[in-house]
Amino acid sequence: MDIINIQIQVDGHRDVHIPKMAKARQLFNAPELKSTRKFTDQLNKFLSQIDLEGKQIALTAGSRGIVRIVEITRIIVEVLKNYGALPFIVPAMGSHGGATANGQTEVIVDYGITPDNVGCPIRSSMDTVTIGCLEDGMPIYCDRIAFESDGIVVINKIKPHADFKGDHESGLLKMMVVGLGNHNGASAIHSRGFEQMATILLKAAGLILEAAPILFGVGILENPCKQLLDLELVPSNTIIQRDRELLILAKKYMPRLIMPKIDVLIVEEIGKNISGEGMDPNVTGRPGSGLLEGFEAPLIQKIVVLDITDESHGNGVGIGMADISTIRCYHKINLSSMYTNAITASVLDPAKIPILANSDQEAIQLAIRTCNQSNPNECRVVRIKNTMELQEIQVSEQVLRDMKDNPIFEQISLLEKMCFTPEGQLI
Repeated sequence: MDIINIQIQVDGHRDVHIPKMAKARQLFNAPELKSTRKFTDQLNKFLSQIDLEGKQIALTAGSRGIVRIVEITRIIVEVLKNYGALPFIVPAMGSHGGATANGQTEVIVDYGITPDNVGCPIRSSMDTVTIGCLEDGMPIYCDRIAFESDGIVVINKIKPHADFKGDHESGLLKMMVVGLGNHNGASAIHSRGFEQMATILLKAAGLILEAAPILFGVGILENPCKQLLDLELVPSNTIIQRDRELLILAKKYMPRLIMPKIDVLIVEEIGKNISGEGMDPNVTGRPGSGLLEGFEAPLIQKIVVLDITDESHGNGVGIGMADISTIRCYHKINLSSMYTNAITASVLDPAKIPILANSDQEAIQLAIRTCNQSNPNECRVVRIKNTMELQEIQVSEQVLRDMKDNPIFEQISLLEKMCFTPEGQLI
């Protein structure tokens, strides 16, 4: 549907006052791992005990943006080659990338994972093999190319999941079970619902570790400032235990919005490279699964989404968790890609289209107008780039008042009017 302009018959909504905003900094505890020397030493110590001469080794690459992922992948490739191995990259992202081999390759190339950058080829296919079944008969799948290799290196960021809580969420187990399961595996796992996801991940991972040639895992953790927090080689026989332990650490250092209440949250961009749901429910408190608990966040009345990242290739999953967006943002959505992802995950709300405004300015004004408050001048407005980058944000004067005595929050600029182009696009 080609939408050009929407006539909203509500008096005065274009005259709503938008409060001035100031830059602010959330002072997270953010230790950073700068050197990869320890990780390289781990690789050499582990691989020196294995005969890798001429062995085909598959390295997984997922659909999330991961800090320093090109550097990390290149290090693994180089060390494997030093021991005579023949490494290659396998896109492992379930149904993402439009659930096609070419689409998944395009996703990882956008992250900089190219043959030239990492030093090995990419082999992409949606073909799978069935390696076993759970007690209820549900089949467990694995990417055929990876399964038929001499060894698989499971590489993934470990973080809280966007739809469920458990001992294992987004991490090495999910990469093995859902990522390497391709579209078949993702569909089968998600068909059971997120209430059972943590249990299924554990059981399915056990089968995969028995049947597939998992060589080792690489756990990557990020700090709240989108920097490398930890990087660890995890032997295959400790993947389940260590995945659980690293998730506890990841939750300790996840980014968040520290204010207790927000009237309008302006999100400049959402995307699959940012979160599985476009914007992380661990930040917004709005999981697409809806009923599950454990997503602690400020009380937010209205969320405005202004754009979708280029890395998402039109997959606008997450837009449905916003209250208001724009026509410009809507036109960037590839409905086929978004619907494929949402239907595979069996969670449809994130793929619904919110109220659309003609411009960023109108979207923000509509959000303020529809907040349940008496004075728009005192509206608590917070503007963020995305839910992954939360160290520096913009806030309205009322938020500054709320946070004035908070020791991990500081104002770093004066209050200024929001600036828009003549077309109403936020600058």
